[in-house]
Amino acid sequence: MVKLAFNSALGQKDPIKEEKEEALIPQDVDVEDGVRVRQQSRAWCWCMCLGLALILSGVVVGGAYLYRDYMQETVYFCGADYMEENYKRPDSHEEVEFELPAQLRRVEERVRVLVEEGVALIQIPVPKFSDSDPADIVHDFNRRLTAYLDLRLNKCYIIPLNTSVVMPPRDLLELLVNIKAGTYLPQSYLVHEHMMVTGQVEHLEQLGYFINDLCRGRETYKLERSETVFGIQKREALNCHKILHFENKYVTETLICEP
Repeated sequence: MVKLAFNSALGQKDPIKEEKEEALIPQDVDVEDGVRVRQQSRAWCWCMCLGLALILSGVVVGGAYLYRDYMQETVYFCGADYMEENYKRPDSHEEVEFELPAQLRRVEERVRVLVEEGVALIQIPVPKFSDSDPADIVHDFNRRLTAYLDLRLNKCYIIPLNTSVVMPPRDLLELLVNIKAGTYLPQSYLVHEHMMVTGQVEHLEQLGYFINDLCRGRETYKLERSETVFGIQKREALNCHKILHFENKYVTETLICEP
């Protein structure tokens, strides 16, 4: 009788193989968890892209508003030359006035234009070569009013806005930018405005914020425009004072007279 014997090592091969096969297939992996992780990653990417887009749009919009506010809040210090013809100078020894040749004069002012509010604010310092008064001026296009504050007299004067002389805010702002850049120089002729005081203003709050802020606490009078002419006029007027300014392509002399 023949006995058959088996190698014990061969007999253990199948269990080892089964263990290896079992090791290749993780038993604790949840398919739904994997899908959920991928969905969260995509959602995070979309949120990140959306956040960047919002930040960029905010930068663009904010920059536009800052630029607009910067343009409006910029104070322009500008000067304009004009020709003052046949001006007179009294002699110190004789009571005689001599007419002198035409002289080129200059008026300087600080201007701030608020385009959205439709307002131009002008500050005229003490003139160097003229007998005109320093003044603050408000041109309110929404109210269609102009206010002059004569700083020497500390009095305010109100008159309807003359749109044929005062440029609209956007056009005036463009003019100031060009003057500051040196690409445009105002004309050298002078426009004369003659105005008369017709009465006193009592209720400033009805004239809007800017004019009320300028004239509050000061004597305020109404003006009536007598005439607006180009060229030179010689007047013998009592109790008159003038303000030289520009808010157009030429210089304006506003003569204010009280009866």
